[in-house]
Amino acid sequence: MLGKYLTVNEMTAVELNSAYLGVSTQMLMENAGASVAKEAMKRFEKGSKIAVISGLSGNGGDGFVAARHLASAGYDVETIILGDPVSITHPNTKENYRVLQNLKESIKVTVIKDSSQIQPIKADVVIDALIGTSMHGILRPPYLQMVQAINSSNAFKVSVDIPTGMVADTGDVQGECVKADLTVTFHKPKIGYKKKPKNVGELVIAPIGIPLEAELFTGPGDVWMVHPKRDPESHKGMFGTVLVVGGSDTYSGAPTLTSMGAYATGVDLVYTAIPETAASAVMGFSPSLITIKLKGERLRKSNLSQLDPFLDKVNVLAVGPGLGQAEETVEAFNELYLNAQRHNLPMVIDADGLKAYAQKRIKVKTPTVFTPHSREFEILTGTKVEGDFKAKGSTVQTEAKKLDAVILLKGMVDVVSDGATTRYNWTGNPGMTVGGTGDVLTGLIAGFMAMGATPLEAAAAAAYVNGSAGDRVYNRKGYHLLPEDLIKEVPYVIEDSIKG
Repeated sequence: MLGKYLTVNEMTAVELNSAYLGVSTQMLMENAGASVAKEAMKRFEKGSKIAVISGLSGNGGDGFVAARHLASAGYDVETIILGDPVSITHPNTKENYRVLQNLKESIKVTVIKDSSQIQPIKADVVIDALIGTSMHGILRPPYLQMVQAINSSNAFKVSVDIPTGMVADTGDVQGECVKADLTVTFHKPKIGYKKKPKNVGELVIAPIGIPLEAELFTGPGDVWMVHPKRDPESHKGMFGTVLVVGGSDTYSGAPTLTSMGAYATGVDLVYTAIPETAASAVMGFSPSLITIKLKGERLRKSNLSQLDPFLDKVNVLAVGPGLGQAEETVEAFNELYLNAQRHNLPMVIDADGLKAYAQKRIKVKTPTVFTPHSREFEILTGTKVEGDFKAKGSTVQTEAKKLDAVILLKGMVDVVSDGATTRYNWTGNPGMTVGGTGDVLTGLIAGFMAMGATPLEAAAAAAYVNGSAGDRVYNRKGYHLLPEDLIKEVPYVIEDSIKG
């Protein structure tokens, strides 16, 4: 479960996950608007005059729904829309505006396209549904003048989700803000309310039907959280760089799959550091791969000087796939781990890297994700994971807290925990027992972290994407999948997720 307070992005992710589980965003808007109407009804008698001030966003849609419920309950309702309704792009808001247009007898609709049209508001209740949690910076005309009109009214002021003018993630107000007597927020309070509670007046937290599972289980919302928006002015280097260290004379495929998994997330550059004896095999896989050829047949301490210059260049280090467990490699891993921490470099540690780490258990000082399966988890922590998924979750959470890191326990149900929050991933299928799918997962985590996601966010999203890619391959090929098949599907899973 996520925390008691949510960021704006977390709330959006939860709504997307809710829709994935079958509770649509249209249903959530209906419940949100109805909850606002219910709070007004508690405080004012039928026949009271209510002015619903709506913008064109999702917040405005909540206002349209509230107006409909209040009118049907016998209140004198006027909806004042700030902006041209033709410009409504939010699909749920557009649908609720269409309904509103049909209610010509019960609701008066006034459209204001310019601040000069704003008149003093005369009502018993004003419902502020202007902007919502998308607010940033300072109010500008005509929103500024409308907020001033709301504050000048003697009406009881109800804000939908957040007072217009307040920034949900910080609680900040720059200039004017609706002076709410009551704020009705949905599902959970936003983090800004904790920081600056005085801006919201009385706070009512209204459940709107979001399932518990929308926070507990991973879904498309988790992918939306970690996928950065791209500005047309973007240039190379803005979307992250990954260094993959792995491979040996026996294993060249594992670090290759990790590197290609990272590329599939959308990062700009991936460096693959691999023994020179295996480098040609890696280079032959894709012309996109940039190799750092380590002298010898396996990672040794003498190779670390080759890697040092890259520790300042990259955003994330992924280490372990195909590394082998030779004594000199274990020693080199631990030295590389310390070097990375000195560079404050986030890390993803997998496979042989987990086993090497377990021999010394160096204190974690930078953001780190460990990705064991059940046997590796026991090696890593000294503890077995047993029982159903929730029992495993409890064990993983305890051990993640001890390590001060994120653990992604791979299994039929993946468990992701940072020691405080624990998430479960149900995507994937038995065909993914084939070797290499875990290497792809490591690359996905590293890629999302390189683009700015926290370790917990990256691991949760990667688990969902990896499993969903595997499910797409299964639907086409059955259990005859290869890890390369997953890599091809990853971009489509990501794109489908962020489109909602």
